Amino acid sequence: MSRSKLVIIGNGMAGVKCVEEIIALEPDTYEIVIYGNEPRPNYNRIMLSKVLQGEHSLQDIIINDWTWYAEHHIRLCTGETVHRIDTRGKYIETESGLKETYDVLILATGSSPFIPPIPGIDKERVMSFRTIDDCTRMSDYSKTYRKAAVIGGGLLGLEAARGLLHLGMEAVVVHNAPYIMNRQLDQKAATMLQQELEGQGMSFLLAKNTQKITGRSQVQGLQFTDGSKLEAQVVIVAVGIRPNVDLARRSGIATNRAIMVDDYMRTSVPGIYAVGECAEHRGISYGLVAPLYEQGKVLAHTLCGQETPEYKGSIPYSQLKVSGVDVFSAGEISGEGMQTAIQHLDGIQGTYKKVLMQAGKVRGAILFGDTTEGTALLGLVQRGADVAELAPREGAPDPAEMAAAALPAQETVCACNNVTKAAIMKAIQEQGLETADQVKEQTKASGSCGGCRPMVAALLKHTHNLKNNGGTGVVATPDKPAPMPVCSCTDLGHAELKGILADINVLETGLPDISLILQKLGWGSELGCSVCRPVIHYYLQVSGGTMVVRELEGHSEIQVRWDDQIPLSSYARDARGLAAQLRASWIGAAMPSPVNVGVAPGPGSLVSALVQDIGLLASPSGWEIYAGGHAEHPVKQGGLIGVSETEVQAATLASACLQWYRQTAWYDEPLWAWTERLGFMSIRETLLDDQLQKELAATLQADI
Repeated sequence: MSRSKLVIIGNGMAGVKCVEEIIALEPDTYEIVIYGNEPRPNYNRIMLSKVLQGEHSLQDIIINDWTWYAEHHIRLCTGETVHRIDTRGKYIETESGLKETYDVLILATGSSPFIPPIPGIDKERVMSFRTIDDCTRMSDYSKTYRKAAVIGGGLLGLEAARGLLHLGMEAVVVHNAPYIMNRQLDQKAATMLQQELEGQGMSFLLAKNTQKITGRSQVQGLQFTDGSKLEAQVVIVAVGIRPNVDLARRSGIATNRAIMVDDYMRTSVPGIYAVGECAEHRGISYGLVAPLYEQGKVLAHTLCGQETPEYKGSIPYSQLKVSGVDVFSAGEISGEGMQTAIQHLDGIQGTYKKVLMQAGKVRGAILFGDTTEGTALLGLVQRGADVAELAPREGAPDPAEMAAAALPAQETVCACNNVTKAAIMKAIQEQGLETADQVKEQTKASGSCGGCRPMVAALLKHTHNLKNNGGTGVVATPDKPAPMPVCSCTDLGHAELKGILADINVLETGLPDISLILQKLGWGSELGCSVCRPVIHYYLQVSGGTMVVRELEGHSEIQVRWDDQIPLSSYARDARGLAAQLRASWIGAAMPSPVNVGVAPGPGSLVSALVQDIGLLASPSGWEIYAGGHAEHPVKQGGLIGVSETEVQAATLASACLQWYRQTAWYDEPLWAWTERLGFMSIRETLLDDQLQKELAATLQADI
């Protein structure tokens, strides 16, 4: 049976999120083709400011790499701009002349920076901040120029200015309103934020309207309507976005400010849908991620023929970290009939809270410095709750803690690192953690984008209160089957055995041989059996208990296996050199399960890096490092961990991956199964921590 062809115009976050949902629901329903005008896979545009500020690389913010498209049989056409839709013939045409027929079409064309009609806006070194290429240009400019002006005091403008400061430039933010982020904050919160940013080196010109950009062909500065001037060698325009609707309008699809859609994201033309920043629903087009993802889920269910509640619109909210400062805003923060229900300022702690009401109902909220209550307040705003719910009940926990308590135990709190509520509470209880920073260090929760930190803090408080109020503090988790025992000699599973052995210090406990250790563990046989002996041997090795190795004679260690089919050509010289370097570095390293390693000089190599446990593939940008592949049936393609420019960097990243596997895998657990258990995103985030990466690689060398 032939599949219907689904074509998506736009390779951004909203369109690809819809595709992800379709794959999760009905992976075999559609032949999927995606057209994107950028020459790269799908990435997180929200994190561009982190790239500019040096906190992340491009590779760090890619959501779905090239292998994801291939794995799901999605044809991605990059660097192609669609300029025509034939709604009768049901095909699209690109500017380069490509034509593509479709059965179902999704418009996810996103938006473009709004460029105000200021005289001189077209001068050299005047630019917007929207793509990774913009980050590159700004970085290049910083090598020659020092004075920059940012027109726009919203979130994007502030993030751009912070990035310019990181690049060593002077950054002046020019805003036409009396205070910054005036759409999300009130004047008090905005003033607190401005003071914090000024302390970081940022400057501000408020209530200023730019009359023109001065200079001949190249920008020299700004001239304002009040007659004042500002010298600037680089100007960043960040005053808002404009939905990309020209393609739809030319094709006869109904548009207003954006492409008009109904509650199921259908446009005026049958078989054509719109989602994301280019869509207008009930007169509103959203520029925030949460509403766009909600739209994508509704559309995915619709296209898969599954029942779904219609999309009724979203309450806009922002939970942000602006240059290191936590800020939360939800709902309406100004307007006719709005009154202040709660307002609290702590000048010492630098925190601010304001809740707004209208006709006795909660309508909006602002938090600055401490956004712990953000999730709870958002719920009140979304429900239009009565203001009486804001008053704490006697003896009841605060709203943030109530939200933390209500969260299911296996719910993911940190999506970046795949950390659940149960894992966080368990770490707090067992390791006696007292601060959110300690939780981050031990579990990685809030260690990437930082958006989940308020919930982490609330869980910390909730866990401590459980203990202080006389409760056991035990995390309520769904009933799960008991872990499979390692062997018939014990009831212990791998996780428990590994943890116990890691806590045994051979020198301090005076347990110099295996029999005494097994006796201490209550083992069923004096020397164990052929199943458990190698398990114990391995866990003791990775925990430093190597004194007992002599007691396990006859045990053959599992080590790394190599794919040596590297052709003898000059093109492959680097691959052979890297393979030899890794072989020399890893020789003798004990593994929990056989590990296959391949180093390939290019895509056409006899060595397939993508189906190895660890694969290294030469590419124009350096080396691509993959992990979790499987060449035997069923074949499994490895995931991209990262890209390294040099052989040294590639060797360090690959070594860190191998060591992380050695430390966290169960004995006899293949590397591909380990990636599935821990979650590839969690592994990737761990290994892309530069400091931890170097420490893991060094530990591997020390253990050999």
